[in-house]
Amino acid sequence: MKKIGVLTSGGDSPGMNAAVRAVVRKAIYHDVEVYGIYNGYQGLIDGNIKKMELGSVGDIIQRGGTILYSARCEEFKTEEGQNKGIEQLNKFGIEGLIVIGGDGSFRGAEKLTKKGYPCIGVPGTIDNDIPGTDFTIGFDTALNTVIEAIDKIRDTATSHERTYVIEVMGRNAGDLALWSGLADGAESILIPEQKDDFDEVIDRLKKGHERGKKHSIIVLAEGVGSGFDYGKRIKEATNLETRVTILGHIQRGGSPTGNDRVLASRLGAKAVDLLLEGKAGRMVGIQNNKLVDHDIIEILQEPHTIDEEMYRLSKELSI
Repeated sequence: MKKIGVLTSGGDSPGMNAAVRAVVRKAIYHDVEVYGIYNGYQGLIDGNIKKMELGSVGDIIQRGGTILYSARCEEFKTEEGQNKGIEQLNKFGIEGLIVIGGDGSFRGAEKLTKKGYPCIGVPGTIDNDIPGTDFTIGFDTALNTVIEAIDKIRDTATSHERTYVIEVMGRNAGDLALWSGLADGAESILIPEQKDDFDEVIDRLKKGHERGKKHSIIVLAEGVGSGFDYGKRIKEATNLETRVTILGHIQRGGSPTGNDRVLASRLGAKAVDLLLEGKAGRMVGIQNNKLVDHDIIEILQEPHTIDEEMYRLSKELSI
């Protein structure tokens, strides 16, 4: 294999640039040409493809976002759109493609794989919702962003003796909420994987108030519902002064942490190795700090799960 392509797709995540850098430099080290595909699958269809050099990825390892840009592309979900993408890859002589992104991005790679085109998926999403890997690129950075925000909110919650509902991202996964809630000592953590009894949340708030607790933090994963709706219900049930903060897209930005930079570098390089070994239709990941790879079609059939022990611990420590 002498020519490979790389694209980033879906929601951006801190560390994507580090992964792109690793793909480009690892490939060039092995005398393989690399082509950057801009604006995700839309750019693939449009032929927005440029050859990348060592200097193309200089000074980007510390930058958030993605220099290749990203875009949603409904057309690529169709067979016609997929065929257009393959035509562009063949036009440039690109023999294999590395896709950096989340679940939706992997669905596109899965389609290409089923059509016989060699693809490798690299998990890049703050949601940490990809099966087959303990962590995805960007999760650690987003987690630290959320923790910092909750720390600051707790200061004002303490000063004004308020209850705060903090809605965090994660799509249909609760990892960001669970990890940040545990790290920040939240009184309740509401995640899609565990249907908390609302009465239990209220009971915990009331008991805390009765023993003199002046403020409370409730972390809500967006997959559970609206933070504003939960805030209103809590106010009506407890008569406690309640405020809602939706952290939003601040969670996606920022310079990646050391963990995300190292993870992205390792996964990006591993993806190149797989293509050079003649492997295709794979997803790279990390499990127990060891690099692994899985069949991308099979892994997308697996459900996302959370650490049940961590969830139980959060309950025990929030009494």
